[in-house]
Amino acid sequence: MSKLIVNSYEEFASHLGRQLGVSEWLQVDQERINNFADATLDHQWIHVDEARAKAESPYKSTIAHGYLTLSLLPYMWNQIIEVNNLKMMVNYGMDRMRFGKPVLTGSRVRLVTTLNAIENLRGICKAQIGFKIEIEGEKKPALEGEATFLYYFTNL
Repeated sequence: MSKLIVNSYEEFASHLGRQLGVSEWLQVDQERINNFADATLDHQWIHVDEARAKAESPYKSTIAHGYLTLSLLPYMWNQIIEVNNLKMMVNYGMDRMRFGKPVLTGSRVRLVTTLNAIENLRGICKAQIGFKIEIEGEKKPALEGEATFLYYFTNL
């Protein structure tokens, strides 16, 4: 799927209720998990101790931190959409977020998004984006929820 280009509030609003796009698959390897553990100071063995995870974890593998999975959202979102004519964009919040399935080390994930709601708040575009981070080969997503972004269009 090609990247969606949005140049105005009206163009964005025309996608209400529709899928906005799907990102490329991204592999979550042990190096990425270890780097995230170092950055967040979360070195729980199920994420970083490969030998112990293989022996003691019900997954027989290390798994990605849930917040690592969430932190991939901006990177994958950028693959889906390009919003032009902005002064700035702000991540306003997350709602109904659920971690459905762990991401085993070596798995590939991708982002699927839908425009759930959009409104003009006195010149600020408030967009509520439904998202699922899918795991390749799995029916249940790793993470799903709704992200709210505020887009400050120069022409709104």
